[in-house]
Amino acid sequence: GILEKIRLCLIKKLPPDLEDRRKYHEEFASSTSFHGVHNIVHTQSKARRALWLLIVAGCLAVVIWQICSRFIYYFSWPTTTTVVVQYVEDVKFPAVTFCSLNRFQVHAVSNLKVIFLIWNIVSAILQKFTMEDKYFQELNDFLTGNQNFSIKDFTRKNGFYLNSSTLLECDFFGKPCYPQDFEHVFTEYGNCFTFNHNDLSARRVSLSGRGLHLLFDVQQDKFTDEPTLGYTDAGITFVIHSPQERPRFDGLGLLTPVGTHTQVAIRQLKSIIQEYPWGECKPDIKLQYYKIYSTNGCLLECKARYIQDWCGCLPFILPGNGTECDLLKFYKCVYPAVYDIEIKGLCTVGTHNSTCPAPCEETEYPTTVTYSNFGGEKAIKYFSTKLKKSPEYIRQNLVRIEIKYHDLSYKITQQQKALTISELLADVGGQLGLFCGASMITIIELLEYILTNFCWMCIFLLLKAPEMPQWNNSSQNQATHKEKKREIQEC
Repeated sequence: GILEKIRLCLIKKLPPDLEDRRKYHEEFASSTSFHGVHNIVHTQSKARRALWLLIVAGCLAVVIWQICSRFIYYFSWPTTTTVVVQYVEDVKFPAVTFCSLNRFQVHAVSNLKVIFLIWNIVSAILQKFTMEDKYFQELNDFLTGNQNFSIKDFTRKNGFYLNSSTLLECDFFGKPCYPQDFEHVFTEYGNCFTFNHNDLSARRVSLSGRGLHLLFDVQQDKFTDEPTLGYTDAGITFVIHSPQERPRFDGLGLLTPVGTHTQVAIRQLKSIIQEYPWGECKPDIKLQYYKIYSTNGCLLECKARYIQDWCGCLPFILPGNGTECDLLKFYKCVYPAVYDIEIKGLCTVGTHNSTCPAPCEETEYPTTVTYSNFGGEKAIKYFSTKLKKSPEYIRQNLVRIEIKYHDLSYKITQQQKALTISELLADVGGQLGLFCGASMITIIELLEYILTNFCWMCIFLLLKAPEMPQWNNSSQNQATHKEKKREIQEC
């Protein structure tokens, strides 16, 4: 049917004869912008023709090699990294989360040492912790007799607190700040408090060397921890992070022991990573409970989803709105579930194919920390009189922390494409122009020449091909076929 109609249509347009085709080839060789071709066709000397044939073939081979190498380089997804330092008149101050190294009040855990073990099971979601076998029986006995016990309420009520007795001084850029300027948050250290948290408008500083100044009283006589579990220090630990991110202490917290004055000089470092396949980030990923994407926030949400599905509840230190897990669920389901998640690699971070790839844009705060003993003799006497405490108490409980910008600048480390599409086309065009004098017009001429010859070849093959078979053997179809054959012969 269709092929036969095409055959009849092409028959009406006879293909050019051999002489016409030869003239077309000569005209193309003379008029094309592909340099060197006309020297091959029109020269009379065989030696000169052979020389130009070698030159054109060699240039064409070099062009093909260069273009292939550029495409291979492009599809290796190369990147370059640029570092830019921007100086500004003012800069946003980060969030700072503070925790006490002594997590619980003494009176609340004096007869309840198992609380430390329970909290370690809870915080194992954030920081890996292995429980020794000798504590299992003690835990089982407590959980069996206290099924309605809430470690969340107990920690909030009997953990470290921030008020005028524990926060003696607070000053941000010359203005006083108060305990109500800090937001409560649960971490592996129990009750912690964040300054410049997400709900507040961004605080800015306009002068280097000034920032946040704090004086804590850790009150060792009122707060304690369990040294047999490895908690042997006293002081304040803190982490500097973006206001939109959750604080992460695992390997990032800065420790300030009692009787110490700590000065922290910070810098702002912005990292911009290309999306896959040039980099490892995925710009379309959004988090449900955090305003900006971070690998730590994504990891916590991933754990929350698996635990919610497996245990039917949600740990209070993970983001989400599910039913809070009780102690038995923590012990019998959540703790083993976290172990399975880590062993099976269900929540992975870093690469494009991982559950939580690297963020496309991330702000970090590298620090330079210096320490000195808190106060001289006169300062000790001053605080002793002011607080009505002994000099020994001052040395054993007070912690001063200063956090300030090193200078009013931020550094941008940006990953960029080493070869873009426009640069690739420019490279290809440059190679074609250098070795062959070709351009986009030349490519269109070549395509037109190839398409014309292809059409002539198709017409020739259709005219020389045997007649199309007819699948309908009726006499009417056979008569129609004979009439078409007679028309072709007459033509």
